[in-house]
Amino acid sequence: MAIVYQKDKRSGITYAYESISHWDKEKKQSRAKRTLIGRLDTATGKIIATNGRGRKHDVPAITANQGPSPVTFTSRRFFGATYLLDQIGKKIGITEDLKQCFPKDYKKILSIAYFLILEDANPLCRFPKWAQLHRHPFMENIPSQRSSELFASITEDAKNHFFRLQGKRRAEKEFWAYDSTSISSYSQKLRQVRYGNNKDYDPLAQINLALLFGEQSRLPFYYRKLSGNIPDVKTIQELIKELNILGYSKIKLVMDRGFYSAENINDLFKNHYKFIVGASTSLSYVKTAIKEHGSQMKTWQNYSEKYELYHHSETIAWDYTQERPYKEDVIKTNKRMYLHMYYNPEKAVEDGKRFNRYMAQLEDELLSGKRHLEHESAYKRFFEIKKTPRKIQVTPRQEAMDEARSRYGFFILLSNEVKDAITALELYRNRDVVEKAFGNLKDRLNCRRTLVSSDQSLEGKLFVEFIALIYLSYIKKKMEERDLFKKYTLQSLLDELDVIESYEAPGSAVIVGEVLKKQSELYKEMDVPVPVNGTSLC
Repeated sequence: MAIVYQKDKRSGITYAYESISHWDKEKKQSRAKRTLIGRLDTATGKIIATNGRGRKHDVPAITANQGPSPVTFTSRRFFGATYLLDQIGKKIGITEDLKQCFPKDYKKILSIAYFLILEDANPLCRFPKWAQLHRHPFMENIPSQRSSELFASITEDAKNHFFRLQGKRRAEKEFWAYDSTSISSYSQKLRQVRYGNNKDYDPLAQINLALLFGEQSRLPFYYRKLSGNIPDVKTIQELIKELNILGYSKIKLVMDRGFYSAENINDLFKNHYKFIVGASTSLSYVKTAIKEHGSQMKTWQNYSEKYELYHHSETIAWDYTQERPYKEDVIKTNKRMYLHMYYNPEKAVEDGKRFNRYMAQLEDELLSGKRHLEHESAYKRFFEIKKTPRKIQVTPRQEAMDEARSRYGFFILLSNEVKDAITALELYRNRDVVEKAFGNLKDRLNCRRTLVSSDQSLEGKLFVEFIALIYLSYIKKKMEERDLFKKYTLQSLLDELDVIESYEAPGSAVIVGEVLKKQSELYKEMDVPVPVNGTSLC
């Protein structure tokens, strides 16, 4: 049973209804029966009983629940790991921001997020058993039907409010790593499920998920769901629009070369965004740079012992264009940009092996007559093909192959802010935080499949998993900083704390079970106070 409020737009009166949910066996869906119990007095926060036409009954007023519920029964539950999550939520503002955006449901969101973190890929149908044994924010069971209703109730407006609040907590000076992943689905009801470039090489249709991470905080603060057939390069313009709407300023993006296009670079310049982006060595201006400096850069002076590669940087002029529809003209000018070139001898060997395998594959396809449409341009580029009545004659175009080989071992980064090649490389390599986050989403948070049947539920489920990802990212960051992975896995660390109990009885302060020295040290490594008797819990 729950109390639901609904405002009458004509009269301006907010009415309160008693909502009782039940399962409709015929329609196989959750239904709710609402009964009017009164109107809300905005001055006192009380519910005044009425028959719906403004006439009051002689029934005691009902006061809406405010604040935490007092302990009404004696319980002993595991709380060491959930206490850690409580404190992390307070420290980085998740609890406060969720409470502001979802005042009625934030505890449910937190409890499901805690379950996803601590139960390591277990489905939500296991929540009742976990909830019975653990102390968690909502402190009650959330059956499958209720969790589906919760997911469906999460609105886009509330999510965007949360993104704004979290974005304000991130340092404006840090770069933001941006990347996307694919989530496979069996569903035929989800509108954005499409066949596309599946990054897990899964043959199923998919949706795509784009994620934005702070490189210093190493915490995510924005994500966006996309149709499964949208390539990475097409997402940048929409990302820019949404970040502008959310009010983020001084944006600095780090992206791989899948996001590179001349149009995207122009848009980043137009919106005054700073960026580091990977680029293909097949671009004409990159080929020129490799030809001019490729051999000269392989000196000890340009060698990085830390990364075992050679590097070279130069300033280039970017041919900037901007269409102005309102003036019906096009601005053309030059923008300063830095081209960072790297040469890795080991990569050169691997590139050579890969190229030779590719040439052998193309030649075999041509000779066998089993050509592939996506390889047609490569056939023409690398081979001269002559057909006779008896056979197909294939001759390699050596000049084209030599030109491709001249770029073995090279890779390129472009930036409109970072002048130093090694600094740019370090920032670029830090974007692996996003790839690790995708691993957490898919493996630990059980997000390799959508596992929902409606778009609305999918939106809500992704949001709750995103909340869980913030906690996981904080814990992994601290474990890396404190070198804890030598002693613990993420799961073993959480298990070490999860055995600590709390004992509660009506009218008494919380009693914390025994906390061992190594458990105390783990809390300190996480920058969290060690729990003591009387600790204020969620």
